[in-house]
Amino acid sequence: MPRAARDLRRLDEVTSRRISDVIDRLRRGEPVDIRKLEGTNEHRIRVGDYRLRIEFEPARRVNVLRVLHRREAYPR
Repeated sequence: MPRAARDLRRLDEVTSRRISDVIDRLRRGEPVDIRKLEGTNEHRIRVGDYRLRIEFEPARRVNVLRVLHRREAYPR
C-alpha cells in the first residue's frame, strides 16, 4: 500500500477522510461500490470522483494498490 498511501496523502483532508471511511467499511465487511476490472485481477471501489484500485489476496486480505482520480484510474 505504499503507493496508495502516498496517493492518499496528496488529497485534500475531506476527500482523504471519505476514502479512509470506505476502506474501514470494506475491512468490516460492509457493502461498498466495488467492481471487477476486465482483463485484470484488480477491482475498483468508487468514492465520488476517485477510484481505489484493489486486489484480493488469499486469507481475505485486501491490498489497496492506488487511489486515483477517475480520469487517471483506468488503463488506456
